[in-house]
Amino acid sequence: MGSHRRGAAVGGRPQVPRPPGDVADTARLPRVVPDGGAPPSRGGRAGGRDRYFDALRAVALVRVVTYHTFGWAWAGMVFPSMGIMFALAGTLMAKSLERPAAKVLRSRVRRLLPPFWFWGVFVVVAMLVHDWMPGWQIVYWVVPLGDPPGNAWGEQAWEVVWYLRTYLWFVLLSPLLLKLFRLAPVPVLLLSLVPVTVFHFLWAPPDDRFGSTLTDLAIFLFCWVLGFAHRDGVLRRLRPGPVVVGSLAALVFGSWFAFSHQAEFGTYDLDEVPLAQAFFSAGFVTLLMYAKERFSVDFAWLARFRRLDRIVTVFNARAVTVYLWHEIALILAVPLIDQFWKVPAFEKYLPLGSQWFMFGVGWVLIGAFVLLCGWVEDVAAKRRPRLLP
Repeated sequence: MGSHRRGAAVGGRPQVPRPPGDVADTARLPRVVPDGGAPPSRGGRAGGRDRYFDALRAVALVRVVTYHTFGWAWAGMVFPSMGIMFALAGTLMAKSLERPAAKVLRSRVRRLLPPFWFWGVFVVVAMLVHDWMPGWQIVYWVVPLGDPPGNAWGEQAWEVVWYLRTYLWFVLLSPLLLKLFRLAPVPVLLLSLVPVTVFHFLWAPPDDRFGSTLTDLAIFLFCWVLGFAHRDGVLRRLRPGPVVVGSLAALVFGSWFAFSHQAEFGTYDLDEVPLAQAFFSAGFVTLLMYAKERFSVDFAWLARFRRLDRIVTVFNARAVTVYLWHEIALILAVPLIDQFWKVPAFEKYLPLGSQWFMFGVGWVLIGAFVLLCGWVEDVAAKRRPRLLP
């Protein structure tokens, strides 16, 4: 069911480097966001930015990198990043569809594909060098409507494409989904949990590209449509009692299902348990979005902390870059730290065997990729290329 494509570490969490004499394990890694903008809000600052959503997106990206470093199974229950990212993207899409749909679809695809192509060239060439021979499926490296092919050597890097694939399908389906949603907002929102339930209890999608796409769309359909509900003001009109009770029920069910089916899935990690992921994300994200409407949360106070505000801005403007390149950064951190063992002072004073040290080195490399590759997002958005926004 494509569980690894939802972010699980392949073969476990990345291994910290070993000192010379030991066999250094190559890191085996196992969801961001293709849009840098955010919808205007009652609490947004000048320029239409909503700092609450910006902050959620930044935290979600940090959580993704943290999970891919440490492989903590409980991370998704602390902060279900991908459900949040799809909800934020759904809100943005509903806002954008106030313009002609064809123009919006062209814009979204244009903003997504160039960063993907730029990153993909490096991944594809590296796999070709390591004895990979692609077939016709290489077309998915041009337009990721399905999971792109690759070899085991590069799997660690290309698995992240599942998110871009799912996002792209949601974008293409949004004109129809938004029309259906506006016919009966609350019923359609609730019914969006039906597909993932059917897939678990009645019919399992095939174990192929088509099945993986269906599964991921079903898991995050509620979150995407919830973005519509926020943008259209539907959440604002709902009474708090039913919203809170329903959200908590979804959280409890998702948690219970994950823990009670560990024997079936081998873990309680939400990324490996589709039904639990869908319900837990639905409950968690609904509370986050409803709290914004109910209490007018805006995070305008971020402006008083210039460095923090700047970090949030960079994360949002370079979200695709951070998401795509973070896996490669963590992979490269391992051989880099291996070299540190050869310097006696580093071996003595630095915690080279700690995953936390690898986490820090990974972020340094992510920062380097943002500087070296982030300009592609500017080009895709028809902005003047800059090292940092």
